[in-house]
Amino acid sequence: MLNLNFLNDIILHGAIVSLVSFVSVLILTPRLIKFLTMKGEVVQDYHKAERPRIPRPAGPAMAAGIGIAEIILYIFTGDLRIVAIMLASMIAFMIGYIDDKKVMPGWFKPSALVLAAIPLVVLGAHSNYLNLIFGSAYIPLLYIPLILIALPIVGNTINSIDVLNGAVSGFVIIASIPLLASIAIFGDNIIFLAALPLFFVSLAFYKFHKNPSRIFPGDSGTLVLGAMYGSVAIAGNSEIIGVIALLPAVMNSFLFLSSVKRIVEHREVKSRPTILTEDFKLAASSEQSAPVTLLRLILTRGPLSENCIVRQIFILAAYSSILSFVSILIQYYFLEMY
Repeated sequence: MLNLNFLNDIILHGAIVSLVSFVSVLILTPRLIKFLTMKGEVVQDYHKAERPRIPRPAGPAMAAGIGIAEIILYIFTGDLRIVAIMLASMIAFMIGYIDDKKVMPGWFKPSALVLAAIPLVVLGAHSNYLNLIFGSAYIPLLYIPLILIALPIVGNTINSIDVLNGAVSGFVIIASIPLLASIAIFGDNIIFLAALPLFFVSLAFYKFHKNPSRIFPGDSGTLVLGAMYGSVAIAGNSEIIGVIALLPAVMNSFLFLSSVKRIVEHREVKSRPTILTEDFKLAASSEQSAPVTLLRLILTRGPLSENCIVRQIFILAAYSSILSFVSILIQYYFLEMY
């Protein structure tokens, strides 16, 4: 018989962490915009005719939304896995914040993000099984090094899709929907609740990040989202589903790395993959030395406005999310059968 008190607690806790994370970003971001602007911590938006100066980074507001919600959830549940997810996210935020303040070499973020994976291992926020599409694999010893590798990859993958106004925040909103569904089915209620701030922080931040952006996330913002995405996917037994949902961003990272042939900061690349036309549309660069990216591939048929490109990225994200849902159904079928 269904425990109604338990169900009511789940609904109440879910509503609280969702509301707290959403409202925190809505309240803190305008104040952060004013503070950063006053301090002169702004960068040019090169894709606009007037080249406006946009404050950066929004990471502190996003990290606060996640952190406050996770602390409240831990008080409700006392589950150490929530602490692991929160610590992983906050460590990634601090790594990104360092990179926001001082341009670090290309190896810094992927190497330092290994530290963000350690709380997941130490506090046991993972199982010994890796859920595959057609079953699961028992890999207790192999799983730990996979976590140490996977979290830096996911963090940098989501960081790489931060190319235009609203792109990364909207992308994470879409990609987190199948992830949440997978965690609800293959994970447990506590991790599902812990994953809700990922969606609601991204949703609240999109209000300020969509075109024309009022603030940029910076590396601190993208890495906190990436680390949290990877953390809840691992803790919620939904690693493969999470990867499928991220396929456009994964392809973007792969194309960039395969073309530059080394780990390097985007800011260190001298030849840009796109150029700005006279009517302020984006076009693919004709330089052979320019890196290949998802954005450059989208522009192969001709110049597009910023809004059109972001819409194409969201469509690709939606396709990947649909593929994720199909994978969830297949995975659920095989688990029930065997």
